[in-house]
Amino acid sequence: MAEKAGADGPADDVPVTYEKRTVRAWVLYDFANSIFPAVVTTAVFPLFYVGAIVGDESGLGELWWGRAVSLSALVVALSAPLLGAVADRSGARKRFFGFYVATCLVGVAMMTTLQPGMVVAGFVFFVIANVGFESSLVFYNAYLPDIAPTERLGEVSGKGFGWGYLGSALGLLIVLPLVFMGRMELVWPLVVVFFAVFAIPAFRVLPRDRQGAMGVGQAAVWGFSNLKRIAGEVWRLRELRNFLFAFFFYIDGVLTIIAMAGVIAGVTFGFTTEGVIILFLIVQFSALAGAFALARPTDRAGPKKVLSGVLLLWVAAGVSAYFIQSQAAFYVLAVVAGFGLGSVQSASRAFVASLIPDGREAEMFGFYALCGKSSSVLGPLLFGTVTYWAGGNQRPGFLVLTALFLIGLVLLQRVRDPKAGRSVGRQVV
Repeated sequence: MAEKAGADGPADDVPVTYEKRTVRAWVLYDFANSIFPAVVTTAVFPLFYVGAIVGDESGLGELWWGRAVSLSALVVALSAPLLGAVADRSGARKRFFGFYVATCLVGVAMMTTLQPGMVVAGFVFFVIANVGFESSLVFYNAYLPDIAPTERLGEVSGKGFGWGYLGSALGLLIVLPLVFMGRMELVWPLVVVFFAVFAIPAFRVLPRDRQGAMGVGQAAVWGFSNLKRIAGEVWRLRELRNFLFAFFFYIDGVLTIIAMAGVIAGVTFGFTTEGVIILFLIVQFSALAGAFALARPTDRAGPKKVLSGVLLLWVAAGVSAYFIQSQAAFYVLAVVAGFGLGSVQSASRAFVASLIPDGREAEMFGFYALCGKSSSVLGPLLFGTVTYWAGGNQRPGFLVLTALFLIGLVLLQRVRDPKAGRSVGRQVV
């Protein structure tokens, strides 16, 4: 069994215990925060911002929205490794966690003031909220190796994503009546309340901050002056390094599909707005099923085998998407892809958690966020470029995304499965 830090900090030879109360609180945060990506990032705010706030049919709204998403991703990608290292050395993980959750909620709350024409304000509010949301995940994910023993990482991670997808679907169903009534000023407070209320147990129950080796300010100065050294330490962790290379490519394909699914459904398969929403809800429940169904197999067979199987599934789905024509076939494909969506994210989180050295959880999940956010730029760029070259035909873009899954699958084979040995990847080589 892997040895991990206790509630007050790193403790050698103290195995992690599985405490149901702590795990429930951690999982409930996944449920709480999932209303944000469902409503703010994906299904409601983008259409509201582009259509009602910018209100320009020349593509100006899409330009501003793309810039907002890219800027927030860039901020998180560049800051996450440093913030993680500072949190680990100062023992201030929960304080960082709380700060970024509050930042997200403040950003969403400010959206209630938006009126048509407030283009810059909407841009700024979204960037604040999304940076807060994405940055909070660095510190939230870092709790996983502290609350679950190695042999149950997949189970606990899967529960988090499973309940998270349920939260996404439920949150969307709650706000949709307000959206259809045009009461957008009530949507954002509802998101804040849902998120805040269900996040409370995490802050009450998760391990408290420990006494760090240095204060936050001192740790920040140390982090800035030693950033190159921190990156070098990650590079020397061979198994973690190899995994992050593979993760960079396959998660790029995953995130691109998430970002482009609505556009693909509408343009290539002729879905209406209502049809896209129904499709989104179906995918959420399919992803929920995948996260739960493959949670324990991730522990029994190992995350590498589960990820390899899911990536093969996505390769097949990508090739199939190139050929299918009907909406009915696309629905079936969406269910299959959704099943893989829940499990690929869950198994990836469990995999990286099993490769992290003790006492450096937030730092390493910072690099995990760096790979995820930086890679999310490449896929949409490739998909858009190929679609443009093909005269607006999106189908060749499906094959580009399939290539990303194949590259990730091949690179993944270079990583030793944690099930093959004890504490694999924790030794510097």
